[in-house]
Amino acid sequence: MKHILFGAAFALVAGLGPAMAQMTDIRFTLGWKTQGSDAPFLMALSRGYFADEGLNVTIDQGEGSAATVTRIMGGAYDAGFGDINAIIQNAAARPGEAPVMVYQLWNRPPFAIVTPKTSGIETPADFEGKKLGGAQGTPTTRLFPVFANLNDVDIDKVAQENMAPNLQEPMLIRGDIDGAFVFTITSWFNLIANRQDPAADFNWFQFEDYGMDLYSNGLMVSRELLTDNPEAVAGLVRAVNKATLEIMADQDIAVEAIMAFDNLVDPELERARLVFALTNLMNAPETAEIGMGDLVDERLTRSIGIVAEGYGLERLPEASEIFDRSFLPPVEDRAFAVTIN
Repeated sequence: MKHILFGAAFALVAGLGPAMAQMTDIRFTLGWKTQGSDAPFLMALSRGYFADEGLNVTIDQGEGSAATVTRIMGGAYDAGFGDINAIIQNAAARPGEAPVMVYQLWNRPPFAIVTPKTSGIETPADFEGKKLGGAQGTPTTRLFPVFANLNDVDIDKVAQENMAPNLQEPMLIRGDIDGAFVFTITSWFNLIANRQDPAADFNWFQFEDYGMDLYSNGLMVSRELLTDNPEAVAGLVRAVNKATLEIMADQDIAVEAIMAFDNLVDPELERARLVFALTNLMNAPETAEIGMGDLVDERLTRSIGIVAEGYGLERLPEASEIFDRSFLPPVEDRAFAVTIN
């Protein structure tokens, strides 16, 4: 009788599922305030995909995609949405401490210089004799010397002015500067908010088009989580991958997830920002070949060299220190196919 009762009890516990079983707490930081591009994580949260993996995920807003790295390194967070180039910087100085990217989302970087078409700037050479403005320390600003070197721009002939990020577009519109060092996914919508047409009235010098072969944001985890609980990392990746495939097919449900997390955002604005991310940052020939979440090691190695030059890094980390693909689902389960509805 005791054996029968034990067996029944075991069957009952086994059938409880993740909701009643022991859950693993995960502290997760976004890259910035709530935005449409956060949809993969907010969808995984609201639809219970994290919970299905036995994960109790708490998501907080961020302070910048580079700050995601330092937040994780400081121990406040276990995982987050941030910039792989910031991992490179920190891994160079503190090997073994920087987080690791486990699911690459933005195959293309948002780094660009935006100029009004009235400025007369049509090629990189036209930056000479002009004034460019940007926030000090951002990747676009710090990597401009590399951009200039690759495109035969005499950087000594380019005036540069430091300014707060929120001043860039207003100063650009007023003509106080001739161009701004920006993130496309932010500046595009800032210009719209200032009653400008970013497509018709501005030129965009996207770094990827001028020899800056860089990756950008994705899902990263702490080295502690990677080492101590690889099952949790695998669950995070599966949940985010599932949500990513769904938002690529249906942006309406993505907006629902965003609003469920933060009902103060503008749903139409963040829907447009999500579409921008899908079509301009995630959509790439490489993604069509290798699937969502992965990258090409040779390209990552090249990007490490670019970041090292721009930031004056004394050590070049290996690609294996920066990215770990071992948690990715099979490529057929990560196929990139976007339908804008």
